[in-house]
Amino acid sequence: MKKNLLKKAGLVAGVALLASAVANTAHAKKVRWKMHGAFGSNVAVIGPPGPRIADAVRKMSGGDFDIKFFEPGALAGGYAYYDPVSQGGFEAAWGTPGANQGKNSAFAFASTWPFGPGVGEFLAWIKHGGGNELISELYARDNIKYLLCGFISPETSGWFREEITSLDQLKGLKMRFFGVGAKVMQKFGVSTQQLAGGDIYPALELGTIDATEFSMPAIDRSYGFYQIAKYNYFPGWHQQATTNELLINMDKWNALPEAYQAMLETACDANIAQQFADGEASQFQAMIDNEGDGVQNKVWPDEILDQFRAAWEEVLEEEVSSNPDAKAMWDSYSAFHEKYKVWGERGYLK
Repeated sequence: MKKNLLKKAGLVAGVALLASAVANTAHAKKVRWKMHGAFGSNVAVIGPPGPRIADAVRKMSGGDFDIKFFEPGALAGGYAYYDPVSQGGFEAAWGTPGANQGKNSAFAFASTWPFGPGVGEFLAWIKHGGGNELISELYARDNIKYLLCGFISPETSGWFREEITSLDQLKGLKMRFFGVGAKVMQKFGVSTQQLAGGDIYPALELGTIDATEFSMPAIDRSYGFYQIAKYNYFPGWHQQATTNELLINMDKWNALPEAYQAMLETACDANIAQQFADGEASQFQAMIDNEGDGVQNKVWPDEILDQFRAAWEEVLEEEVSSNPDAKAMWDSYSAFHEKYKVWGERGYLK
């Protein structure tokens, strides 16, 4: 009896020792990654998250999972990260899905769209309404793992050199514009192009473009647009909320221990809250500072917003009728939106 007890005790101790060894081996796994940044780390709100996520993972892993953040241009051009991540040129990239709409216009609906939802509803759809599954499947086709990793609230809708009193003034303008909102502007005769943030100021300065939109006032101020264009228009009808993403080469993701995968997911979830708060806290001072530098913060009249909305409805019909992936995305969001309205139309002050 005593011998059996000793055997059992020895077996238990052996199992415990083995489990400890396995755990220690998993914990000690050294992983070194490169992360491309679509935005410079010194850019307000959207710049710090890349290094912040890398730092969080490094600390959670005790230094065993070390991600090095690279500024735009060091590994690839600001928005040129889709193919390198897909092909394994580098392991990860911090950016926004709209940067990838040249690959598939449905990625615009993973990022933002005109007259779309605010952060709360958008986040709820992605996390609980089927959005994450659809977006993840699109990326998985090209060997990419998608993580929702950030959110910002409304942007401005444009920086112009002259006051805009009629949409007729837009005809012939060359303008940097993001996402499917660019197709709305094209309805009014605007020639649009999508430039990464760091490329916009020189294009404005040289006259390659006449006007631009990019992001929130604090972010735009980081790029210096206020020095050239003195009319900044609100609200951001084309981007009421915009997502950020962490894209990861799927082979590299699958090779990670589950603990490291959980660290990345946790860091991204934490960044959603931090980035949203950073954005909301920093816009008013940027607007005040812009006014001090001679900028006029203008608000579109309702009649012009109505024209933008009507043009968007045309663009939306064109998008969903020409791209099955965009249609699937829109159908999913629309079904969620109908249910969300039960709460959304009653729970919030108008």
